[in-house]
Amino acid sequence: MKLTAKKRVGETKGATKQARRDGSIPAVFYSPGKPGQSIEIDTAQFEAALRSIKQGYLSTTVFSLDLDEKKTKALVKDVQYDRTTYRVIHLDFMELVDDTPVTVLVPIECVGQEECAGIKLGGFLRQVIRKVKVKCAPKDIPTDFKLDIRDLKMRQSKRLSDLAMPKGVKPMTVADEVVAVIAKR
Repeated sequence: MKLTAKKRVGETKGATKQARRDGSIPAVFYSPGKPGQSIEIDTAQFEAALRSIKQGYLSTTVFSLDLDEKKTKALVKDVQYDRTTYRVIHLDFMELVDDTPVTVLVPIECVGQEECAGIKLGGFLRQVIRKVKVKCAPKDIPTDFKLDIRDLKMRQSKRLSDLAMPKGVKPMTVADEVVAVIAKR
């Protein structure tokens, strides 16, 4: 995803509100070992990017920020929304540096529900954990984890240890936590 960013002129509350009125989202760009840099992102461009991202996958989407004619790769680390309109009012970006590991929340998608024996017998899938925190190099960031639940029967479950972790990706949570269970209605 490509986004165009420009440096923000003012740091005051009035300057931030003026940027929002002008169609920009105030943001902060963080680089490892450097202070945060105040930037602006075009609202229409970011909302178009959000519409093309599958729900829940923003945390693993790598953006290419065009900042001062320099392209850098970054992740969205925080999003602030307006309480009444639910529009994005502030963003935090974190620069991805090749040799610096990052911590990201990766979504878990359960596959095989159509063939699941427990669901066919009247049970339903209860997904307890929807995202797992992992630490990895920026080039190894997984888009998501697929958890196959085809072989689950009624009241059986899958744990984090059942996820296939790619090489270089370390989970930051306990491996015996339950991710999904086939519950009885």
